Amino acid sequence: MTDAHDLRRRTAELLAAHPPVTTDRLEFLRARFDAGLAWVHFPEGLGGLDAPRALQPVVDAELAAADAPDNAPERIGIGLGMAAPTILRFGTDEQRRRFLRPLWTGEEVWCQLFSEPGAGSDLAGLATRAVRGEGGDWIVDGQKVWTSSAHLARWAILIARTDPDVPKHRGITYFLCDMTDPGVEVRPLRQITGEAEFNEVFLTGVRIPDAHRLGAVGEGWKVAQATLMNERVAIGGGARTPREGGMIGVAAADWRARPALRTHDLHQRLLTLWVEAEAARLTGERLRQQLSQGRPGPEGSGLKLAFARLAQEISGWEVEFLAEDGLAYDDWTMRRPEGVDFTGREAGYRYLRAKGNSIEGGTSEVLLNIVAERVLGLPPEPRTDKDVAWKDLPR
Repeated sequence: MTDAHDLRRRTAELLAAHPPVTTDRLEFLRARFDAGLAWVHFPEGLGGLDAPRALQPVVDAELAAADAPDNAPERIGIGLGMAAPTILRFGTDEQRRRFLRPLWTGEEVWCQLFSEPGAGSDLAGLATRAVRGEGGDWIVDGQKVWTSSAHLARWAILIARTDPDVPKHRGITYFLCDMTDPGVEVRPLRQITGEAEFNEVFLTGVRIPDAHRLGAVGEGWKVAQATLMNERVAIGGGARTPREGGMIGVAAADWRARPALRTHDLHQRLLTLWVEAEAARLTGERLRQQLSQGRPGPEGSGLKLAFARLAQEISGWEVEFLAEDGLAYDDWTMRRPEGVDFTGREAGYRYLRAKGNSIEGGTSEVLLNIVAERVLGLPPEPRTDKDVAWKDLPR
């Protein structure tokens, strides 16, 4: 049984064999993965040691103290938070060996091809088709939208309709899509921030080997649900933050630095937001402890809901508090960034970018339904399309 003492010993051995000061960054990350110190709770040989998930901070703290390089998680968050746990759970041994190591080291960036122009909140209504071709490969045609990091991605997790003759949830299959296929076209979607971290993706005759299918044919919705649960945990509470960390920390720092702008009303609102942010932080810590005992459940949806609301309310408070300075925005140049920076940019950016938090990773309306039905046990909304073949649904 691996314990904290054993992990410290293994980390010390890694640092001794690969000193961060003299070792190439990628070489160090590969060595860390091979030593089982990437995800300690993953199986041996796949970046882990079959250790409790709760022990990961032990490794992270030792490596941070040694100034060891990390894998730039802000750049590869979709791979880390969504693709990796899904591949681990549903992938074949060959798929796990092929994809997990370059995913974790950041050599291969991943994106998520789920949402479509006509199937956003109703994801199961997607129309992208995958048809079995000669030799057993799948030929995919369709369009995806709101795809973060598609302009950087080497691989994508993709769901497509493989059987239109059954109800919508039962005719979907999950694939790992090569983004370098000549049939993949990525177009930027410029956002209210002026940047284009999102994209729309057009798939025209994209060929996917059956060996890159994840899970059984027709069971893609089951696999996708696991991905979505992990996504909401990753967005809402996947990263540990200290007390007064994140956006509430920026707002509190503004308050302390500008006493001339303070008012009683703004003070009361900041106190309320501070308490709510701390409650959300502690809830995230509890959720991570639950994850160490099993897989993510619907509680992640509640945390993602809280994250979206708090991000929007804190950024709104900050813009109001800073008055004319809060309206300043540094650069409207069209850019295609590698990630989102909620704390390193100005208040105007945070205010605009936070508007997307209630859409990405599942709309707040959908998440409210999930919490109501799966956490609170309330009766589900009536659904008339559950037993109707997808091809017969009105569109």
